[in-house]
Amino acid sequence: MSTLVAAHTPRRTLRRLLLSAGVLGGLALTALPIASAQAATLTATTPCGTTALSQPFLPKDTGYYWLVPGGNFEGSLTGWTLSGGAARVAGSEPYAATGSLGSWSLNLPAGASVQTPFVCVDGADTYFRFFALNKAASSTITVSVVYTVAGLQLTFPVGTVSGDSTWTAPAAMHTGGKIASKLSATGTAQMALRFTATGGASQVDDIFVDPRLKH
Repeated sequence: MSTLVAAHTPRRTLRRLLLSAGVLGGLALTALPIASAQAATLTATTPCGTTALSQPFLPKDTGYYWLVPGGNFEGSLTGWTLSGGAARVAGSEPYAATGSLGSWSLNLPAGASVQTPFVCVDGADTYFRFFALNKAASSTITVSVVYTVAGLQLTFPVGTVSGDSTWTAPAAMHTGGKIASKLSATGTAQMALRFTATGGASQVDDIFVDPRLKH
């Protein structure tokens, strides 16, 4: 798609294009346990810059991922949007997916939501994964991607996580970055991830994006 068309693409057309990439799923995903990660690390340069990659979801998922800024909740939450009582709490996923065992995670009471900072993604940033803990049998987490494209901000639900009473890692979800990045003259787009607790309280931790560079 040309730069001119992308710059003037209406909201409905953007929505249809991202839908065609499978962004709007509404899929109910069951969280699966993983073993303690022994993550290799490397760096990679993409249109969004140089980033550190690791393998946080070993052994079954050998993909390389980058951590969303602040996505381990161990430091500042600058750029994050918390609502409905969402707050950082003591206790982390137990697998040391970031390379060391953390001390914090993000608690979401029923109805609460958290949105990550906007981050640069390109056509290779296809999937994302995270850790979840549901505190009641009725707890689920609705997950959405939010894009700023051609001056418009669009939100798309991509799945509903039916979790477990222990920390687990849901299956990878689509970002829609391949389509969104094509609607920009730079080949990149600005994406945020939003997590909303429904039915009961939940926790999330260690949010990663998969650039699909090393599979």
